[in-house]
Order: sequence, then C-alpha cells, then structure tokens
Amino acid sequence: MPRTPGAFRQQDVVRALRAAKAAGLEVSGYEVDPSGKIVVNTTTKAQPSPEAEFDRWKASRAGTTQGPQSRP
Repeated sequence: MPRTPGAFRQQDVVRALRAAKAAGLEVSGYEVDPSGKIVVNTTTKAQPSPEAEFDRWKASRAGTTQGPQSRP
C-alpha cells in the first residue's frame, strides 16, 4: 500500500512563521492539526496606527513648510 502525501510540509510551517514575523508579530508558538491547518500563536506589540504616525509627522513639519515662492 503506497503512502499518502502529508497534509503539510515543514516548509509550509516555516513560511507561516516567517510571514508572521515579517508582519511585525512576535511568535509565541504554533499548532498544526491533522488536516494540515497551521495556527500561529502570537503576542502582538502595540503599534501606532498609520494615521497617528502621519498626524505626528504632519504636526512636526507644520512650521517648516513654505508656500509657493515666486521667482524673478
């Protein structure tokens, strides 16, 4: 009787863990169920929203921006 292919490969787990790390998540573990579903357990770090970062940048640049200058 031939062997059936596995539901997942080690490469699949490595890809999932790398993707979580690339997204800025701190990986605390992972689980693989018999059907091949990979669950990555993470502890998220509080990251400021992009809007808040933009608002801070805009406020820091408020005094340095200049309007259009006329040239002779």
